[in-house]
Amino acid sequence: MSKHKYRTVWISDIHLGTRGCKAKFLEDFLRSIECEHLFLVGDIIDGWAMSRGSRFFPQEHVNIIRRFLNKARNGTKVKYVIGNHDEMLRKYLDYFVHVDIGNIEIGNDFVHETADGRKLWVTHGDLYDGVTRYHKWISHLGDIGYALLISLNGIFNRIRKTFGFGYWSLSAYIKHKVKKAVEFINSFEGAVARECKQQGYNGVVCGHIHHAEIKDIDGITYYNDGDWVESCTALVEHLDGKMEIIQWAKITH
Repeated sequence: MSKHKYRTVWISDIHLGTRGCKAKFLEDFLRSIECEHLFLVGDIIDGWAMSRGSRFFPQEHVNIIRRFLNKARNGTKVKYVIGNHDEMLRKYLDYFVHVDIGNIEIGNDFVHETADGRKLWVTHGDLYDGVTRYHKWISHLGDIGYALLISLNGIFNRIRKTFGFGYWSLSAYIKHKVKKAVEFINSFEGAVARECKQQGYNGVVCGHIHHAEIKDIDGITYYNDGDWVESCTALVEHLDGKMEIIQWAKITH
């Protein structure tokens, strides 16, 4: 099978260790691509679920970690940006800006230069979400409710599959129909873009809110690579620097 060749790929919000993770979709995607740079933009492993006593970590989730390690071993520059659900990794950064584990560089953020010379700031985004940063107990409570919604999404899609329909995210549809959720997304995007502008970069790549998007915000190009729980999306940079969001579930199912 011929592989899609990209200069850079960004993926985030995989939430390995939760039942909502679409690991099989992601493994299909990782198997189908080659890239020079791979950014894992936070919430890759769900430490929050583990802290609640969950022991759910099937072989499909282990396979994803192996894919990352194999790509790093075979020449892809893999960088892991820490998010709020995998914040346990931040203890390794007490004395260093970045650390290397298994040929994977880990940090709170990175800077990426595109093929056409633009400098992009890469951050998960949780530090610019007031609820996550200052009211963590609300975030944890919301995470439990979100897990229930994702479970409902799984039941809904099993019914769709029985009748011959492809994957469709009920949870994403509900979330983006709720006015407060839309207001939160707009507020988050603006906060991240303002910080990016203040730091002097051309654009920002983030995750966190599970909403894939490419848009201009006050002269800053805002990219969100989405997630692998609801939308199964990735952000890719082509060899000439062109950027695109890939919706893998729609392409393959």
